[in-house]
Amino acid sequence: MKRVNILDASWLAVETDDTPMHVANLQIFSLPANASPTFLRDLVATMKSASDVVPPWNLKLAYPGRIGRTLKPAWIFDKDIDLDYHVRHSALPTPGGERELGVLVSRLHSNPLDFKRPLWECHVIEGLENNRFALYTKMHHSLIDGISGVRLAQRILSDDPNDLNMLAPWSVGPKRRPLGLGSDQVPTMQGAMLHAVDALKKQLGSVTSLAGALGRLALKGGTAEGELAAPFVGPMSIINHRVTGQRRFATQQYDLERVKAIAHTCNASLNDIVLYLCGTAMRRFLLELDALPDEPLTAGIPVNIRPADDDGTGTAISFMIASLATNEADPAKRLQSIQESTKVAKEHLQSLPRNVLNQYTMLLMSPYIAQLLTDLGGRMRPAFNITISNVPGPDHPLYFNGARLEAMYPVSLIAHGGALNITCLSYAGSLNFGYTGCRDTLPSMQNLAVYSGEALDDLEKQVMKKKPARRRRSS
Repeated sequence: MKRVNILDASWLAVETDDTPMHVANLQIFSLPANASPTFLRDLVATMKSASDVVPPWNLKLAYPGRIGRTLKPAWIFDKDIDLDYHVRHSALPTPGGERELGVLVSRLHSNPLDFKRPLWECHVIEGLENNRFALYTKMHHSLIDGISGVRLAQRILSDDPNDLNMLAPWSVGPKRRPLGLGSDQVPTMQGAMLHAVDALKKQLGSVTSLAGALGRLALKGGTAEGELAAPFVGPMSIINHRVTGQRRFATQQYDLERVKAIAHTCNASLNDIVLYLCGTAMRRFLLELDALPDEPLTAGIPVNIRPADDDGTGTAISFMIASLATNEADPAKRLQSIQESTKVAKEHLQSLPRNVLNQYTMLLMSPYIAQLLTDLGGRMRPAFNITISNVPGPDHPLYFNGARLEAMYPVSLIAHGGALNITCLSYAGSLNFGYTGCRDTLPSMQNLAVYSGEALDDLEKQVMKKKPARRRRSS
């Protein structure tokens, strides 16, 4: 038996019918040119027949009831795992487009996991147009975060399209380094929260520096241009109330070099452009619903920050809040405001010494953690309006049993007080956006994906002075 650490236990504690705490990865593959008619049926049969299941795939809760998993959270090994239950085979209705795939993934992501079994499912989805298929794999957030989920998925992948007879994900141990991802920490929400929880275990040092940082946040915190955005300065909006259990999922894929070229011309970071696309899409979406707040929405963003006094080669995960400038009608001014907001937030974090950064992150994240644990989410002004993450992935093509991986999309979780999560993942020259939202709160959430693509087209016209390239796909 292995005790669940305090952060992972919190994801178990806040699980309800309305807020299932699982995350997922959607991978889209092209069938090999010489694939047999039974390629996918054989693949599923091989996956179900795996004789060796390794952690975390074989872990289940020792006390699966709500009281047990809250008061005595612990993992035990399932020595007789039922792979016929965990591995599913589905097919899309004709024409099997991105929209049909999005509808199916939305439905799959709405279903909670069975707490009496290991907390994961893998769905092989056939019938995707253009001779493609998909793998949708979900696992409880108490077992993985966004980046470790990507790494788990990558364990089965190869650089070699001729590499066949490959193992199922649950049979591959961590001995092989994930392809395309280094060992450095990657900014995710759980990573920032883990730093926050770790800080609770340490004594507060450099009290003067910490007090000064918190003082600047309290006295200068705001959302106007050049101001440091603080928790709870974002307005209450339609995406910040209570949520229900049904989900919607949408995707958007862009050429990474195209986005980088626009960022370079704007003298902006890639993350600034991501925030601009999200903020611009949200502004249009809320305007059409006649629900745009007068104050700008804010984004909670996990970031990699190395403090100014750190001359090491490692990275540090922290968390910042930035304005999305949704109150600004002029696109150029909106981008400038976002750039100013992220610049101030980064400079603020980089000014902190390492021994203060962890405690600062803990104090900054504590309102969000408190809302999750006390069920206050959606009943009060949010710590921030939207969670937006940008995760770097492998930069070269990968294969599974000869099938080329075409795209990877993160499918995230949402909670009360935050009905929308936007996570993007780079892969082999593409930037893949995954939009996860509450079905009842955001009935037309697919429009957000479309609007972000149109925002990129418009921005490119403004800054590049040329006809925009065609977007790849959206759903």
